[in-house]
Amino acid sequence: MDAALSFLTARMRTVREVEDKLDELQYGEGDILATVARLKELNLLDDEAYAREFVRSRLATKPVSRQKLYLDLRAHKLPEETVRTVLDELPKETEADNALEVAKKFWRQMSALEEPVRRERVLRRLTSRGFSAEASLAAIREAAEEED
Repeated sequence: MDAALSFLTARMRTVREVEDKLDELQYGEGDILATVARLKELNLLDDEAYAREFVRSRLATKPVSRQKLYLDLRAHKLPEETVRTVLDELPKETEADNALEVAKKFWRQMSALEEPVRRERVLRRLTSRGFSAEASLAAIREAAEEED
């Protein structure tokens, strides 16, 4: 329990991260399961709360697509069901709003470029954040219209 609490002190962790850390420290399976159960009981370990906070924080600092959020959450070893539940809570407009925000930012930054090059580079930025081609093109179109 002390090792787990020490691991949780720096930041929130997922169940799997705590299990892996305790396993790495060579604790037995029974001890790990008991510790994780107790941490859940004390509300110190909650995968859904972790996922919600991750999504909130990520979208506040760097807008990305649902697909990118999905991949990031799975990289934190969160269960598929938990990831789907949390992402399903996002409003449907979030994807388009985030794509537009990113498109506007890069559209302004690349204003010195010729329009075809500018569109291509903004498109690359959007797709690198996981936005679909359709959402990216719509966002670029809107960003360009707002500039005019």
